[in-house]
Amino acid sequence: MHLSTADQSELEAAVRVDLGAIFVSLELSRSTWLVTSIVPGSEKMSRHMVAGGDSAGLLVCLTGLRSKAEARTGTLYPLVVIQEAGLDGFWIDRVLNREDWIESHIVDAASIAVSRRHRRAKTDRLDGEALIRALLAVKRGEPRVCSMVRVPTPENEDRRRTNRERKVLVAERVEHVNRIKGLLFSQGIRDYEPLRRDRRDRLEELRTGDGRALPARMKAQIGRELDRLELLLGQIKAVEAERDALLAATAVDASTPAAMLLKLKGIGPEFATILHAEGLFRHFNNRRQVAAYAGLAPSPWKSGTIDHEQGVSKAGNPRLRTTMVELAWLWLRHQPASGLARWFSERVARNGGRLKKAMIVALARKLLVALWKYATAGVVIEGALMKTA
Repeated sequence: MHLSTADQSELEAAVRVDLGAIFVSLELSRSTWLVTSIVPGSEKMSRHMVAGGDSAGLLVCLTGLRSKAEARTGTLYPLVVIQEAGLDGFWIDRVLNREDWIESHIVDAASIAVSRRHRRAKTDRLDGEALIRALLAVKRGEPRVCSMVRVPTPENEDRRRTNRERKVLVAERVEHVNRIKGLLFSQGIRDYEPLRRDRRDRLEELRTGDGRALPARMKAQIGRELDRLELLLGQIKAVEAERDALLAATAVDASTPAAMLLKLKGIGPEFATILHAEGLFRHFNNRRQVAAYAGLAPSPWKSGTIDHEQGVSKAGNPRLRTTMVELAWLWLRHQPASGLARWFSERVARNGGRLKKAMIVALARKLLVALWKYATAGVVIEGALMKTA
């Protein structure tokens, strides 16, 4: 019998080795969840729909799949479930892992290989099949099929909230400050600073570039902007107090990563919190994993006679990567005698003062690895200065 291309691809996706489990993929959306499954001994995948957010209905569906497989084969198989990391976070994974007959995984969607055609078909059905194939390949032991997400504990996940909220609040503060300055700039006023404590008194004294008093409606609008700005300033202060309290509780033990980072000159509470909460709380096996997690690993392009570097991958934690680039610039200011700062200066001098941006990213990568070794294994950073008591 001649099989169509679709039938052949589905047969290739069927279980060809005895892995002793039912494999399930979840395609999640706000309205519906598509459950795709394949059972040992079957030559096709089955699909079921569950209402979005209905975890109890999902467990009923998975239990039904298990019961049907037992009735057909006489064996009670465990389930291996895979889903993409997304807006749903990790709560579904935690619900599934409470059941001793379910093994749940979350995959980085960007790590799954897809067709490179200019216009490729993309549907929930095709994505569900692709997840099943990736999961089967992982269970067969094939290397580098995809990257599974290491699910943080609820405590570690919640610890990130403080520094992430502060970053959002600071961005909103910048927006309000720029809006106020932009409004005043249109009237020829250039020296007003909304963040000064005398901002209200200064607003009353302002005169336009042509000597007029500030228009009433514009003055009222700026007053309302200042109301929102002052609310943000209060919230930022509250978040920073919460951050400092959390850091103080963590730093009671001088051997914790956060406490050790605070000892280094140039690293304050904000950097120490971000470094610990976003990266150094995890376990890494080697420096390559550290750089890759921050998206600071290199991306070479080598094919035939072509051999050039594309820059860092930017595939990791963007908050950690941004923080490390900022910290690299500050490291040059506060730790100029360290080995890493001397390395940067020598490389820049060798290039005639050019490529500073590329070198600062390389310094950020080296610095992150050095801080990881220092905070987790106590390896002293060459030439680094400690804070004085």
